[in-house]
Amino acid sequence: MPEPTGPPERGVREAELPMVDARQVHKSYGRLEVLKGIDLTVGRGAVLCLIGPSGSGKSTFLRCINHLEKIDGGELFVDGDLVGYRQSGNRLHELKDREVCSKRAEIGMVFQRFNLFPHMSALDNVLAGPVWVKKAPGGPSKERARELLARVGLADKVDNYPNQLSGGQQQRVAIARALAMEPKLMLFDEPTSALDPELVGDVLDVMRDLAGTGMTMIVVTHEMGFAREVGDTVVFMDAGVVVEQGDPRRVLTEPEHERTRSFLAKVL
Repeated sequence: MPEPTGPPERGVREAELPMVDARQVHKSYGRLEVLKGIDLTVGRGAVLCLIGPSGSGKSTFLRCINHLEKIDGGELFVDGDLVGYRQSGNRLHELKDREVCSKRAEIGMVFQRFNLFPHMSALDNVLAGPVWVKKAPGGPSKERARELLARVGLADKVDNYPNQLSGGQQQRVAIARALAMEPKLMLFDEPTSALDPELVGDVLDVMRDLAGTGMTMIVVTHEMGFAREVGDTVVFMDAGVVVEQGDPRRVLTEPEHERTRSFLAKVL
């Protein structure tokens, strides 16, 4: 269990609190230390792009944010609340599964693989969260699901099943499904890496539009053009640490660290 260092400053207006505040976050699997003290903040409405080689800890960090993985040290706050724990004095108490699920429902996550229910239509996949998790009434939820599918360019695919959709279309359904839960934060874990190159643009367009609405987003990506255009901050991770971070145009064109330069030389 991580050691408590204290909650965000009290008296600070909610609008001034970062949406995500990671303080010396550590995560290990047995003897393998994957995260070695991550310090990061993500402001409300900001887009942070995480780049780096495979195995650098990017996806693990995302999974810690919504408590799919438990951290082993440090603290992680989302919207001012500890992820997975409640602090009482100098002690941390792990939340019950029901409480964790309730908090997780406030964070949308889009994975590399689309993870759609294969036996359900696009419309029913988007409906699943609001109806099953939030117990929202079916009529308004269905109308909202149709609106979201139209928003991602799939108004004519509401009755199609996943095996009738291209990879890019499936990923756009997955984004609509996450948005149906009305999240305060969206996490994207290499959302285009499993797509054929000609399908990547449609998914990035949806993400670009979403960023324009003011949604707070953390995106693990190898799409450097997207990071440069849409990101407010780019963070380069390697071997479980943050090597470099800053304005995308600076980090991607004039990186300060040799390790960043070496990585970008191979991917740009």
